[in-house]
Amino acid sequence: MHSELPSKLLNTAVDEFAKLPGIGRKTALRLALHLLKQPREEVERFGNAFIALRNDVKYCTVCHTISDADRCPICNNQRRDHTTVCVVETVRDVLSIENTQQYNGVYHVMGGIISPMDGVGPHDLTIDRLVERVAEGVVKEVILALSTTMEGETTCFYLYKKLRHFPLAITTIARGVGFGDELEYTDELTLGRSIKNRQPFTV
Repeated sequence: MHSELPSKLLNTAVDEFAKLPGIGRKTALRLALHLLKQPREEVERFGNAFIALRNDVKYCTVCHTISDADRCPICNNQRRDHTTVCVVETVRDVLSIENTQQYNGVYHVMGGIISPMDGVGPHDLTIDRLVERVAEGVVKEVILALSTTMEGETTCFYLYKKLRHFPLAITTIARGVGFGDELEYTDELTLGRSIKNRQPFTV
């Protein structure tokens, strides 16, 4: 149990901040008090940014990453290699790989990985859309860049079975990313090398 603050409004604000990942109650209090010192206009702009994010953000109709339009800037960029699709779990992974500046293809965001323990099955992910993209005949390589956890490996194997009948290369990131690692927490140099040194997926 935490002690109640002298203001119910402050207490409510702290409770909301503390719901964010990685934010403890002390940090939440510091953030709330910081906002309290700011001009009203800045606080309103801060709040409105998140309301607009929640209400107006879209998901790319091609790769399913976050976008302001129906197609994201990466999918709209004709200088990208649209024959190579890197399959990742989340939008955070797209950002991590883009930060390496070692990849010029496009992406497919799964929205997670197969995890029966968490109630996530193949139909909860964008797997069918990935198969449809491959069936269109443009894609020549699919890179499986999922976390090297047991669930990630299981998902890779499932995707391999879905895609192996198409005339394309199915590769996976090199083992610079250790077993059990998530791409989000892998340093850019290691991740960049893992993308460049990708290898055929084997079962």
